Parts: sequence; C-alpha cells; structure tokens
Amino acid sequence: MSHLVIVESPAKAKTIEKYLGSAYKVLACYGHVRDLPSDSMGVNLTTFQPEYKVITDKKKLITELKKEAKKVECVWLATDPDREGEAIAWHVQEALGKTGVPFKRIVFNEITKSAVLSAIKEPREINHNLVNAQQARRILDRVVGYEMSPILWKKLKRGLSAGRVQSVAV
Repeated sequence: MSHLVIVESPAKAKTIEKYLGSAYKVLACYGHVRDLPSDSMGVNLTTFQPEYKVITDKKKLITELKKEAKKVECVWLATDPDREGEAIAWHVQEALGKTGVPFKRIVFNEITKSAVLSAIKEPREINHNLVNAQQARRILDRVVGYEMSPILWKKLKRGLSAGRVQSVAV
C-alpha cells in the first residue's frame, strides 16, 4: 500500500516521512497553491464567486503532485489546522483535480510521532466552514483593497493600500 501525504513545509515533510515509514511519501506544497489573479479583480461582484488560478511559480509543483497522486492509493492532506491550512488543503485538492484516488484530511497540533500516527487513525473531510471563512476574508481583502486603494493613491499618497481591517480601523 502506498500513500502520499501533502504538508505545507519541506522541513515538516522530512520529519513526518520518518514517522510514517516507507509506505508513505511526504511532499510539501510550500503554502498556498492557488490565489485570485493579480491582474484582475478575480471576484465576480454580483455573486462574489472567486476565480482562483494556480499561482505561476506553483504550476510545476502541481504537475509533480498530480503525477505522484496517480501512483498512490490515498492522498492525505496534512496542512496546518487553522483556516489558512484548511483552505490550502482544499486548494491542493482542487488543483490536483480528479486523480482517481480518495483524499483524506488529517490535522495535528504538534510534529510528534504520536500526534501524526493519531491523526492518520482519525482522518476527516475538509471543513468547508473554515475554507469559507478564509475565502470570505480573502474576497473582502480583494474587493475592498481594489476599490479603496486607488482612491487613497489619488487623495493621499501613491503606494498606500486598503483592506478589510485597515479601512475600518482608519
């Protein structure tokens, strides 16, 4: 039996691979693999539906992860347990597309053998509430920033930026 585990950090990957043994290959996605495009709003302003794209410098990595995913019986998404990590897990799964193998989500709060092995015994689905929370934050940052920043540039100073937190605070 062979498995692919995807984590965010290459340092974590090496340690976790030692804990899991030869039936598991652990690779890093190096954080976010998809984002809103940098050359446009990337959000439909009627439906607020985001238009994600694979980040340019992650295209080769996604190709490699797809290739590896086709060789295994299961892909384990082991990104961080917070909303960003949950969104990264979802984005990885979406970017890999239909691989023909199941995806399982695992989380652990420490990189210890017992925590990792315990997580493998208790996989779960991606928590879409956490993913939606991260998406809402990202969409609000984009919509507010893209609409407010040009106003700041005209009225105050070029190079200033606005986001959902800064704008309300100011």
